[in-house]
Amino acid sequence: MRRVGVVIAAGGAGKRFGSRTPKQFLNVNGLPILEYTVSLFASLRSVDEIVVVSARNHIPRVERLIRRMGSRKIISIVSGGTERQDSVWNGLQGFISRPDIVLVHDAARPLVSRKVVNAVIAAAARNHAAVVGVRVKDTIKLEGKKGFYEQTLDRNRLWAVQTPQGFTFDLLMKAHNTARRAKYLGTDESSLVERLGIPVRIVEGDASNIKITTRQDLRLAEMWLAKH
Repeated sequence: MRRVGVVIAAGGAGKRFGSRTPKQFLNVNGLPILEYTVSLFASLRSVDEIVVVSARNHIPRVERLIRRMGSRKIISIVSGGTERQDSVWNGLQGFISRPDIVLVHDAARPLVSRKVVNAVIAAAARNHAAVVGVRVKDTIKLEGKKGFYEQTLDRNRLWAVQTPQGFTFDLLMKAHNTARRAKYLGTDESSLVERLGIPVRIVEGDASNIKITTRQDLRLAEMWLAKH
């Protein structure tokens, strides 16, 4: 039976919406964003172990949150790095038992559904690499000379990529090791895997799986969670 691990990247302080509280600790309907995110993965039978990556100065706060949750999952908390890629790399070292499949998820995406997470796990098991995304609805222009666009891209082939992103553990480790040797900084985990020539399966997700980065996002999360 395959073993599934999850790296939840809380990372650094992030945008604080004018407060001193990092966004992963902001309350949505009475609970911190990070608690919603961790609770979702902890509730899944398909997930065996969770590693939370946090800025070093926030680790005591994360520890208190995890203790209060009382999750039955084995949860490790590790310190993040300078870049998100470094933080995920640290998270991959934090597993107590080596997983077969590993998911990487943004702490600030508390609205991901169980259905989507399980679909990514299944796709990663079949294809070695999978990401969740939604089709782009707007017309996308490619910038050319400053102030002018060069090309209109075919939106039928464009996806906005979200998390979780899922991979076989050995593949993601190889991708990170290769990137580290080349001093390559990718925009996400799938970009590291693409450099190895490995195709990445797209799993269609949900537009509600937003990453909370603005006050408007926070209000949308509050409304969505109030209904669910």
